[in-house]
Amino acid sequence: MGRTADMAPSLRWRLGIAGGVALVVLLVDQLTKLAVRAVGDALHMTVIPGVIDFVFVRNIGAAFSMGEGHGVAFAMLALAVIAAIAVYLVRAPHLARLEVVGMAMVAGGAVGNVIDRLAFGFVTDFIATTFIDFPVFNVADIGITVGVVLALIGYMFLSPAAREVDATAELNARDEARAKRKAKQRGERARKIRDRNER
Repeated sequence: MGRTADMAPSLRWRLGIAGGVALVVLLVDQLTKLAVRAVGDALHMTVIPGVIDFVFVRNIGAAFSMGEGHGVAFAMLALAVIAAIAVYLVRAPHLARLEVVGMAMVAGGAVGNVIDRLAFGFVTDFIATTFIDFPVFNVADIGITVGVVLALIGYMFLSPAAREVDATAELNARDEARAKRKAKQRGERARKIRDRNER
């Protein structure tokens, strides 16, 4: 019973958990960005020496400072992704709970960055890795990245939808193997008949 509920959580559960997770990601993202903008360009704080610094960067591109100059297009794409996630959560007959959590994180992060683009014309980034050369990012980017990973894990390993695909492939493979066995048996029977006739 519990396993069935995990594979087909109710609509109420999906919306409640998705809304709560997305709201947490959004609030943490917006509060940290608010603090960063309050300090402004003066911000340069070492969080973990040699690993992470905080520095204010105005990102006019997509996640991780990529695709600069297309902010409006990215905002529209993010809104489309959020809408697609909402439709999927409502209409999917089967999905794992981890999928719901992952997609909610993606939605919360996407909303956080969209708010920045529409309100300021840029996204507030501030987490800089110092041990590798990597674009500066923010909490929303973390939510999106981790959310995608969780959603994929949930779909590939926990979702009944993925198992249905595997089951279909297995059934097709069995049918093909059965057809080959029958063809082989028919061939053996035909060969035996030919051998008898030749005698």
